Amino acid sequence: MQEKKDWTREELQRDYVETYTAVTLPVKITLDGSTYIYDFKQAEAILKKAQIISLANCDCRERVQACDYPLEVCLSMDEKAETMISKGIGRLVTIEEALAALKKSHDAGLVHISYADKGQPEPNIICSCCACCCHSLAGIMRFDFPEMVVESDYIALQDEDACIDCGTCVDRCHFQARILHNGVLKFDSSKCFGCGVCTSTCPVEAISMIKR
Repeated sequence: MQEKKDWTREELQRDYVETYTAVTLPVKITLDGSTYIYDFKQAEAILKKAQIISLANCDCRERVQACDYPLEVCLSMDEKAETMISKGIGRLVTIEEALAALKKSHDAGLVHISYADKGQPEPNIICSCCACCCHSLAGIMRFDFPEMVVESDYIALQDEDACIDCGTCVDRCHFQARILHNGVLKFDSSKCFGCGVCTSTCPVEAISMIKR
């Protein structure tokens, strides 16, 4: 097995603080060289607009090898897809195959992040990311680069009365916004990036997404 190699602060400083900005969930703005975090429904809507889609392995998880999350989750669209296919990095897939890959990664608890090339108004890559391997989440969680992130208009809402303190959402949250303290769920909304991963597996539907 290849030796595990994490991202360095210098790499992330160069590639993401100086070049990209991360924006959470369904924002209605356009930024040059942008990284967006989406919930499942919004990522699905973006894919359905594409004429050509390719599917490839997540480069981050192949490099870092810190988890066993699904690997073939990186979706490219249109011109970016053509480039990935021509280079032998990705394979041509149907919209049904793309949505199946997206659902598989969502069910696994991964965060949907899209990337737009500098000067392009629309995203051309959607990958499904984990905090243990992926560069965007590494910059946020391990290297404390708050300048990468523009908060979205959405946030998780916790129904304290409905919550049964099962901890399912704790395991799903990549942003450490949820912990169990003495058997009681504690939700720190200031750490919530609005990816929606916590909402889909709550057994009592105690979590919803609302405008901030």
